[in-house]
Amino acid sequence: MAMLRPALALPFLLLLLPAAAGGLSGGRTLVFILAGQSNMSGRGGATNGTWDGIVPPECAPSERILRLSPSLRWEEAREPLHAGIDVGNVVGVGPGMPFAHAVLASEGAESVVVGLVPCAQGGTPIANWSRGTELYERMVTRARAAVAECSGRGELAGMLWFQGEADTMRRQDAELYRRRMETLVHDVRGDLGRPDLLVIQVGIATAQYNGKFLDLVREAQKAVTLPNVKYVDAMGLPIASDHTHLTMEAQVQLGNKLAKSYLETL
Repeated sequence: MAMLRPALALPFLLLLLPAAAGGLSGGRTLVFILAGQSNMSGRGGATNGTWDGIVPPECAPSERILRLSPSLRWEEAREPLHAGIDVGNVVGVGPGMPFAHAVLASEGAESVVVGLVPCAQGGTPIANWSRGTELYERMVTRARAAVAECSGRGELAGMLWFQGEADTMRRQDAELYRRRMETLVHDVRGDLGRPDLLVIQVGIATAQYNGKFLDLVREAQKAVTLPNVKYVDAMGLPIASDHTHLTMEAQVQLGNKLAKSYLETL
């Protein structure tokens, strides 16, 4: 009987395989790029040198929420989403998981899977995201791989962009922000073959290293006038004791704001 056990066990093991190979059977996977710097990758609960490990209910794992791993494979998403992606930094809770849960809670999303593609890297100015840079090419490669891994049932639904704190330190960077952001959107849409790709940018609430040009960057973000680019403001959300990063509670609120903005486009 012992020799029969592997064969008998195989069908049972197949039943246990997660839905991470491109979405639930018969459903579709909505793929979202998460890009920018540390407040997108998430420092909720992780601003004291280590992550406290606390996962709020809005960030709990779900078989209907996937993340693209560093090795370009779908897996069940868990906090911290940017583990292995935001290299060299301590990562915690970000807006991605609460965003995904809020999208799934919307009417008509019963058969939908949300696939999150973490790409953010802490401390990076927008110039580091221009076409041809390591971060840009990594993001485009990961986005393409994410859709390809969906077995024909994937849809690139949008890019969530939270970045700009690093551009508050020099006036020149702040003044160039609008042009650089519009170029980034144009290039991403072209390289991914989605001229109408939804982009939701988050208005920054803090400045990196007490940069003096926070207001200039915020004005530049609001001035972006490209079609299908939306704006969600982080100003007013709770800030951690480091005066730079959103708290865990703030990240949950931001995720819900981002989901509301996305759902309003449907």
